[in-house]
Amino acid sequence: MATTQTPSSLFSLDALFDNPLFAGGIGLASLGAAAAFARRGAIVVLGAARRRLLVNVEISKQDPAYPWILAWLSQPREATGFIASRITRIHNLSVTTTTTNARGAGAGGPVSASFFLQPGYGRHVVKFGNAYIAVNREKHSTANMNTGEPHEIVQLTTLWAHRHAFEGIFAEAHKLAAKANEGKTVVYSARGMEWAPLGDSRKKRPLGSVILDEGVKESIVADVRDFLSRQQWYVDRGIPYRRGYLLFGPPGSGKSSFIQALAGELDFGVAMVNLSEMGMTDDKLAYLLTKLPKRCLLLLEDADAAFVNRRQRDADGYSGASVTFSGLLNALDGVAAGEERIAFLTTNHIDRLDPALIRPGRVDMMLRIGEATRYQAGQMWDRFYGDEDTDGSQKELFLRRLDELGLFGTNSDGTPSNRHTSTAAIQGLFLFNKSDMQGAIDMAKGLIPRDLEAEEDGVPMKQAKEQR
Repeated sequence: MATTQTPSSLFSLDALFDNPLFAGGIGLASLGAAAAFARRGAIVVLGAARRRLLVNVEISKQDPAYPWILAWLSQPREATGFIASRITRIHNLSVTTTTTNARGAGAGGPVSASFFLQPGYGRHVVKFGNAYIAVNREKHSTANMNTGEPHEIVQLTTLWAHRHAFEGIFAEAHKLAAKANEGKTVVYSARGMEWAPLGDSRKKRPLGSVILDEGVKESIVADVRDFLSRQQWYVDRGIPYRRGYLLFGPPGSGKSSFIQALAGELDFGVAMVNLSEMGMTDDKLAYLLTKLPKRCLLLLEDADAAFVNRRQRDADGYSGASVTFSGLLNALDGVAAGEERIAFLTTNHIDRLDPALIRPGRVDMMLRIGEATRYQAGQMWDRFYGDEDTDGSQKELFLRRLDELGLFGTNSDGTPSNRHTSTAAIQGLFLFNKSDMQGAIDMAKGLIPRDLEAEEDGVPMKQAKEQR
C-alpha cells in the first residue's frame, strides 16, 4: 500500500536544517549573538575591573589646587628604566609667558621673558614613585557665566593599590606652590561670585617700611597677633571669631600701605572688595565674605564713598550705591556673616560713617592715621639717608626746616600754623632726591599743601581748586 506525503513534511525541521542556506544563516546569527553577548560581557567585566582596580581624582579649574597640579606636572623628572622612559613622555604642551623689564633698566629698557611650560590638553602619563599616573586634561564646551572662561578639568588615574600616591602628589604640589609664593603677598579680588588672584603675587612689603606715628603700628600688630592666638577662647565663650579694624585719616597717610605690610608680616594674603563696583549687590557681598580665601585680611577701602546715597530702590531696581548700608552691616555682623575673619575698613572721612557701622562687634578697634609728625619725618629720613647721614646732622637740618615751614601743626613761636603734610608727600620728596640730602632740604617748601600755597598768594582756596 503506497504512503502519501503530507504538505507539512516538506517543511519539516530536518529539511530546513538540511538546507545549507538556512543552516548557514542560523550559524551566522548564533555567532553574532554570541559575539554581542561576549562584547557586552567584556564591557561589564572591564567596567567592574576598572572600578575595582583603578581610582580617579578630578580637579576642576575652579579649585585652588588646579594651578598647583599643573605646576607640579611641569616639573622635569628623570625617567628611570626602559618602560618608564618610553611611556612617560608628554608630547602636548601649552605655554604661559611673562615679561619683565631687565633689572636696573627703565621703562624703555630691554625686556626679559619667562616661559612656563605645562601639559596641554590631552592624555599623558607620568611616574610618581612606583606608581604610573594617567593624566587627562580636558576643556569643556561649557563656560563660566560670570567670566566667560571655559570649564577645564585635570583627571588623574592610577591603580587602586597606588591610591596613596595622590596624597604625596598633592603635598608636593602644595609645597611647590608655597615655595613659588614665598616672600610674596597674594592679592585677591572678586571675579563674579568667586575670589581670584589679582595679577601676580606682590613681593612682601617690610613692616618697617611703613612709618606710622609712635606706638600706632605696634598696637595694631599686637592686637592682631593676640586675636590669632585666641580662637579657642572665642569658641569657649560663644563669641563669633572675627575682628574688625577701622583706619581713618587724610589721604596719603599710609593706611593701605600698612595693611599690605601687615599681611606680609603675618604671611597672609589680602582680599579686596570694592563696595562701589557695578554689579556688587548685598547678596553677592554676603556670599563673598563667607567664602574668603584662607589666611587673608579683608580690605574694604573708602567705606564712606559707597554710601553717599542711601535711598531705597526705585521701580527700576536702581538704588544709587550698589551695596546698601544694611547689606554691609549684615555681611559684617549678621546671622549669615562668616567667621575666622580679620577685616580692615579705611576712610578719609570718619564723620560720614554711620555709628551703626563702627559699633563694637563690627569695628573693634579704631585708629587715626593722620598727618606726618616730627617722629615720622625723622624715621623716614633715617630709612632713606641713614647710611650717609651717620651723625644725624642733616636730619636735624631737615626737621628744623619743616618746623620753620610750620608743617607739624605749629609755627616756630608755638602758635598754630594749620599746616600739615603727609608721609606720602615726604616719601615723594625723598624719591626725587634719592642721593641728594641737601636737595631734599632745599625742596622742603614743596611739601606745603597747594591749597595753602594758593591762599597765601591771595587766591581763595575754593577758586584755587576750581582752577586745578
